[in-house]
Amino acid sequence: MAKPLVPEELWQRVEPLLPKRRRSRHRRYAGRKPVEDRRAFEGIVFAVRTGVPWSALPATSQWPSGVTCW
Repeated sequence: MAKPLVPEELWQRVEPLLPKRRRSRHRRYAGRKPVEDRRAFEGIVFAVRTGVPWSALPATSQWPSGVTCW
């Protein structure tokens, strides 16, 4: 099995530092659903480790697009 990009120990230290999510928007003003914080963080870590430009960050099931992570 592949080594996780963000180990659980690191995520447990980072998660409390993130701002709390606002309550969900009214359906009338619905837009793109927010991605999970951990997935966005993993995309950021991938971009920093590999040096890939934000615009070239591939949107995969593992993390969202570079624009979303940015």
